[in-house]
Amino acid sequence: MKTELNILFYLKKNQSKTNGLCPVMGRIRIGKSVAQFSLKIDADSELWDIKAGRMTGKSNAALEVNREINRINLLLHARYKELKEVQPEVCATDVKNAMQGIASTQDTVMVHFQKMVEDASLRLGIDLKESSLAEYTYSYRWLKTYLRKKLNLSDIPFKALTYSFIEEYYRYLRVEKKFKISTTVGYVVFFRKVVRNAVNQGILFRDPFGGFVPEERVREHKTLTRKELDKIMSFEIDPNLKRSVSRDLFVFACFTGMAYVDIKHLTYDKITQDENGNQWIIAKRIKSGIKYQVRLMDIPLAIIEKYRGTASEGKVFPVPQMKTVHRSLNYIASRCNIHKMIGFHQGRHTFASLVTLSEGVPIETVSLMLGHRHIKTTQGYAELSLDKIAKDTRQLSKRIAGQFKLIDYYSIKKG
Repeated sequence: MKTELNILFYLKKNQSKTNGLCPVMGRIRIGKSVAQFSLKIDADSELWDIKAGRMTGKSNAALEVNREINRINLLLHARYKELKEVQPEVCATDVKNAMQGIASTQDTVMVHFQKMVEDASLRLGIDLKESSLAEYTYSYRWLKTYLRKKLNLSDIPFKALTYSFIEEYYRYLRVEKKFKISTTVGYVVFFRKVVRNAVNQGILFRDPFGGFVPEERVREHKTLTRKELDKIMSFEIDPNLKRSVSRDLFVFACFTGMAYVDIKHLTYDKITQDENGNQWIIAKRIKSGIKYQVRLMDIPLAIIEKYRGTASEGKVFPVPQMKTVHRSLNYIASRCNIHKMIGFHQGRHTFASLVTLSEGVPIETVSLMLGHRHIKTTQGYAELSLDKIAKDTRQLSKRIAGQFKLIDYYSIKKG
């Protein structure tokens, strides 16, 4: 079916006025849809060219009428083009309403998505960190990319969203872009937040996400093994290279559980000493504002002394950019024959699993050291090694030895 825009200008001769002039009308046709409207001007039927839809002659009246017709014609084509960019199907009434200013400010997804990103940026440094803001931004960009490349749209009205649209977008991210389940689900979650806001504001009366269930996220093991940690700690690096700083900061995270941003902003006034001479880091997490406190063991204390006086503004460490740190860690990992990607956050997981929980530290204590609001969050960090499970099982066997007796019912029956 043809969907091109066709515009016809004509005179409504059955409503001729006493001065002999007739109202100029417009007719919009797109496919089978038709819409008519008045231009609010009159023209002399004797000077009207039916085929051209304009007046003939060069009189002031003819020039004025033709000028207005040309203006309306250009406006209609412009509004039609704009609508085609933001919605899959456009009818004649849509173009007429847009030209007349009716519903010209439609509630569209990307406009609201951009506002959500802008609102999130205002929280940066308060209750939102840079990496979290990046998730908002990437989610926005990938939906915008999908609209442009797959649907040739720059935006889409909320009311045009369907369950099928969401499924196709999810498929685009998973199949065509080959994103991991966790990445795909993350982007879709932010999209869903925009839609839910629209529902709450009364823009949508039905949630198009109703019934949509994405694949279950595959839990990735983020902690290092003791052997992997030993390899990284013992790897020889020129102390003048940034790789050395990156490795030391990662090891510091493995033995304190601190996040990159908290280490980056760590100052000496946050390091205190108790009455027994033990040194502690007591501060609030930049991400959440939750208090955490960690007793410094020998290794992190040695790292602090190594970099004393090398940073400015009272900070403890000269922290490189996150990209530099990740690049350095993965270089070291490859040289140590560790065949997996290493991220700085794995230091936090390693502290929780390998350094503390596997050594018998109660999860409540670990949660306090990590600055978690809920124990459930800490449980997500818990990955006990096979060595720890074997050790606990041996201890259990000793405790219950002789407490239970196996009765051989077969021997009793036979006897």
